[in-house]
Amino acid sequence: MNDRKRADAVYAALLTRQGEAWVQPRVERTRRVLELLDDPQRTYRVVHVTGTNGKTSTSRLIESLVRAHGLRTGLFTSPHLERFTERMMVDGEPIDDGAVADAWDEIEPFVDLVDAELAAAGDAALTFFELLTVLAFVAFADAPVDVLVLEVGMGGAWDSTNTADGDVAVFAPIALDHADRLGATIAEIATVKSGIIKDGAAVVSARQDPAAEAVLRAAAAARGATIAFEGEQFGLVSDRLAVGGQLISVRGLAGTYDDEYLPLYGAHQAFNAALAIAAVESLIGAATQPIAGDILTEAFGQVTSPGRLQLVGVSPTVLVDAAHNPHGVHALVEALGHSFDFDEWGVVLGVFTDKDAAGIVAEIAPIATQVFATAPDSERANEADAIADYAEAAGMPVTVHDNVSDAAEAARAWAAASDRRAVVIAGSVVLAGEALAVAAREDWKAGWSE
Repeated sequence: MNDRKRADAVYAALLTRQGEAWVQPRVERTRRVLELLDDPQRTYRVVHVTGTNGKTSTSRLIESLVRAHGLRTGLFTSPHLERFTERMMVDGEPIDDGAVADAWDEIEPFVDLVDAELAAAGDAALTFFELLTVLAFVAFADAPVDVLVLEVGMGGAWDSTNTADGDVAVFAPIALDHADRLGATIAEIATVKSGIIKDGAAVVSARQDPAAEAVLRAAAAARGATIAFEGEQFGLVSDRLAVGGQLISVRGLAGTYDDEYLPLYGAHQAFNAALAIAAVESLIGAATQPIAGDILTEAFGQVTSPGRLQLVGVSPTVLVDAAHNPHGVHALVEALGHSFDFDEWGVVLGVFTDKDAAGIVAEIAPIATQVFATAPDSERANEADAIADYAEAAGMPVTVHDNVSDAAEAARAWAAASDRRAVVIAGSVVLAGEALAVAAREDWKAGWSE
C-alpha cells in the first residue's frame, strides 16, 4: 500500500468516529492519550489561536512570520477544504502522507486502550477531532517542528487542542456562534475561549466587544499573563488597495511597519495581519524586539489563505469565501466593497443547519443582486429550498440548484452577461472546498496569467 492510500485509510478510520459536530466538554480524554504517548505536544513552543472569525487566516499569517525567522513550523487548522492533510502543515506545506500514516501507527494501540477505559466508565469513545488532535501533535513532534501554530477547534477551555500549553494566546474577534455549546452571550462565549490562557503566557487580542474584553482581562490577570489589545498596545495604522492585495502599515508592540504588501483581499485581513505581528513579536522577541523588515516582507509575500476571498475564476470573476456565520459574512460584504469594483454580485449560497441562515442572508442582502441557493454535500446541510425561502423573504431574486457545480454554472452564466457583474460563493467551509475543486477541474482561470 502506498503512502497516499495509507493516509486515506487513516482518514477513513477517523470518519468512523463521532464527527466534528459532536462535541463534549471533556479535554481530559485527549489528555489521557497524550500522557500515554509521553506528551508530544510539549516538545515545541505553541501559539494558540481562538476567536469566532479570522482564526485560520490569522494562524496562517503567524505561521508564515515564524517560518520566515528560520524556524521549522507546524500549523494545525480546521476544517479542511479538500483533503484532511491540509489541516496539518509542516513548513508551509500539507504534511506528508507517510508521516500521517506513521503517526497513526504510533497512536493506534493507545487509542484502543483509552477507548476501552472510556467504555468501562460508560463514556463515549474518542471522537474524530480528539483523535485528529492527538495525531497532529505526534506528527509535529516527529517532524520535528520548533513552533506549532495551533487553531482551536471550538471554544477553548475544553477543546482538545487545550492539552497544549500556549506560550502565546491569540484572540481573533469574538462573536455569537455555536451558542448551543459555548453560551448565549458574548461574555459566556469569551469565558470558554479564555480557557486557552496559560500561566505566565503572553496574550494578544483583536479589538473586542466590551463584555469579551472584560472577560479576557480578568482571565489574564488570574493567570499572571500579560495582555495586549488592538487599538491600545498595537493596531492597524492604514491600508490601501494594491494589485492582488493591499499595502498596510502597522503599529506593533515593538516596532512600526510601513507600507508592507499583503497579498490578501479585505480590510479584515489587514487587521488579522496586525494581530499576527503582535503575536509573533510576543513569541520571538518578548514584545521588545521588532520584526526585521526583510523577514516581514518575505513572510507576507508568501502567505496564502485558501478559501478566504480567494480568486478562482476570471471572465467572469468568481471568488470563494468560507464565511459561515453572520459576523464572517459581514466581513465578507465589507471586503467586497473595499477591494472590488463591481456593480452587481451573484451569490452562490449554501449553509449548514446549525448556522444562523437567516442572519447570513440578512448580511449578504445589501450586495446580492441574485442568489443561487444550493446545499453543501453534507448531512448537516440546510436544504437549498430553505435558503431560497430566506432569500425571497429578504426581497432577493433567487434560483435553486442541486449542488455547487450547477449553482456556479448558472451564476457564471449570469455574470458573463455584463463586465460589471461578479460571483461570490459563500456560506460554508464545505461549500468553499467543493467550489475550489470545481473551479480547478473546469479551469475557471483559463487564459489568465497571475
